[in-house]
Amino acid sequence: MLEWMLLPYKRYAEFSGRSRRKEYWSFALFQFLISIVLTGVLFAGGFSVDAGTGQPSFGPVFYLGVVLLVVFALGSFIPAIAVLVRRLHDQDKSGWFALLYFIPYVGPIVILVFMFLDGTKGPNRFGPDPKDPASIEVFS
Repeated sequence: MLEWMLLPYKRYAEFSGRSRRKEYWSFALFQFLISIVLTGVLFAGGFSVDAGTGQPSFGPVFYLGVVLLVVFALGSFIPAIAVLVRRLHDQDKSGWFALLYFIPYVGPIVILVFMFLDGTKGPNRFGPDPKDPASIEVFS
């Protein structure tokens, strides 16, 4: 499972080809879990509210959590877009469909539905079927 979570980082900026649902959702789970852990670091030892004044105070652990969260988000931005495009390619859709995210309210829901749909069977214009081991050329 961990190899599926890290596969988009290995294929960092590869926008061609196809990706399975397993790769996309494993990567999404990995991003969610790391974000939860880093948010926990953010609030664990560095964020407090003064009881007398009600003013928040931020300790060094809070700023460490912010830096780690920003570095993780920046490092995951390109792989997240790439795996989304490859997932759309698996359904024989252009990667430009990823721009649907920018349509308020409806766009992210449409993309979410697309991510749940199965890919096309057999090869399509974006490459061989990632679920079909017979289509993979071993000695190419």
